[in-house]
Formats: sequence, structure tokens, C-alpha cells
Amino acid sequence: MKQEEGREKRNQADHETKPENRSIKNLATADRPREKLKLKGASSLTDGELLAILIQNGTKEKSAMDLAQELIARSKNRLNDLARLSTRELMKTKGIGLAKAVIIQAALELGRRRMASEHLQTETINGSASVAKYLQAMLMDLPHEVFAVLFLNRANRIRHFEIISSGGMTGTVADPRIILKKALEEDAVSIILCHNHPSGNLRPSRADEELTIKIRNAARYFDIQLLDHIIVSTDGYYSFADEGFF
Repeated sequence: MKQEEGREKRNQADHETKPENRSIKNLATADRPREKLKLKGASSLTDGELLAILIQNGTKEKSAMDLAQELIARSKNRLNDLARLSTRELMKTKGIGLAKAVIIQAALELGRRRMASEHLQTETINGSASVAKYLQAMLMDLPHEVFAVLFLNRANRIRHFEIISSGGMTGTVADPRIILKKALEEDAVSIILCHNHPSGNLRPSRADEELTIKIRNAARYFDIQLLDHIIVSTDGYYSFADEGFF
């Protein structure tokens, strides 16, 4: 009798540890991420549960929730760190292929753009603060430096935003000719230069100042006004205009 009971317990333990029994399908209906979202709303889900919905399917060894938790752990439980992972880095997690990686990146980019649009309630530019918050949201997850330009019309409304160049961890090079050519194509009356400092240091370098002067002087020949040059990081922003540079 004891042998039978021991065998039954071992069988039960083996059954519980089989990979397929860790599947999301084996959770109570109310605890499954998709059903939980439907019943209680997206705000009731943890980061891992939301990520599991994006991942959709697990592997023979790991459920979608297992993969989600592994990614969260790799990112030190910080979504900002997860957003900085490249496609290749996401795929280092076994079970995350190209399709899953790009879905995750697309979802994070949508969130980033929503945050940016909320910071810029109006398209009319009337100060550095609103522009800086918009730029922080757009560029905050980039591990490398980029140089971008806002192109504005006569009413100080944004006609176009474009990243002109991308560089490494410590700098990028912006060609004034490309910027002014694009400004003419967009019929821009004024422009705002911007770039990010992944290091967090907001002080402009001598090269930043020289480039700003060069673009400002060149733009005058085309009756285009340089309104500002804004440097952003996760710690804040620096406005050339606010600091009296112009």
C-alpha cells in the first residue's frame, strides 16, 4: 500500500514538473494574461503578463510567461532597459526568435511615440520645455547619439521631425548641407536642432557650439531662422536659446 502511495506521489510530481504543464493553458482562466486583460483591463496585468501576450507562444521547455519573466529579469525589472535591447539582444533569450523580437520592439516604440505625443499637446512651438519633453520621450531609449531637426512653418508649427544622423556612444556628425537641403524641401521658415547625450551629461561641447554657429550662419542665407539647439538626456535638457547663446 505504501509503495502504491509513493508511486502515485512520484507520478504526480513528475506530472507537475513536465514543461507542458507549466503552460499558460494550465492556469485558471481568470489568471491567463489574455483572459485577465479582457475581464479586468490592461492596467491589472503585470509587466510580465503584458509581455507574455506579445510573445504569444512559448517553447517545449518554457511557457510564454517563462520567456517574459526571463526578459524582465535580464532587464533588471526595468522597462526602460528592456526598451534599449536591440533585436539581436532580445533573440539571445532562447525561445525569442525574430518574429517575437520585432513584435516586442514595435510595441515599445508605440508606447514611446504615445508618450512623446502627450508631451507635445499642440504642434505650435512656444518654448523649449515642451520641445525638450517631446525629444526626451522620442530619444530616451537610444544607447547611441543621434542628431535630429524640427522643421517649422511661419506659424511655428512643426512640419516635420527627422533624425539626420546617428553616431556612437560619444558623438555623431551632422552635415549642415543636408539639414538646409531638407529645410528647403519642407518649406521650413525656422528650425530647431536637437541631439541626445546618452551619458547623461547635458553640457554642450565646443564642437556642439561650433556646429550651432555654422548652421545658424548658413541658414541666414536662405532666410531660415535657427530658433534653438536642444540637448536632451534622461536627466533633463539644455537649451542654447535659454542660456542666451543666440
